[in-house]
Amino acid sequence: MISGKQRAQLRGMANGIDTIVQIGKGGITDNVVKQVDDALKARELVKGRVLENSLITAREACGELAEKCGAEPVQTIGTKFVLYRESLELPKEKRIKLVK
Repeated sequence: MISGKQRAQLRGMANGIDTIVQIGKGGITDNVVKQVDDALKARELVKGRVLENSLITAREACGELAEKCGAEPVQTIGTKFVLYRESLELPKEKRIKLVK
């Protein structure tokens, strides 16, 4: 579980990254879950977006993906959401250093 300060730090970092996951009318498929999981392994912090034609909200998508990928939901604003999962596979210098 991440603290409020850590969440604020991650929200700030998420401002500078591009949206790499888009969820459309197909909803959350196995392919989307794999894409998010791979992105979390590589980056630790992932920003996603729910398209207007989707049948689920960004909050629902964020919660479901967080559960399926073992990630922490960081933020949901409008149609966008941010997920974080610490990666133990990355070299030490590339890891996001969270405040205590």
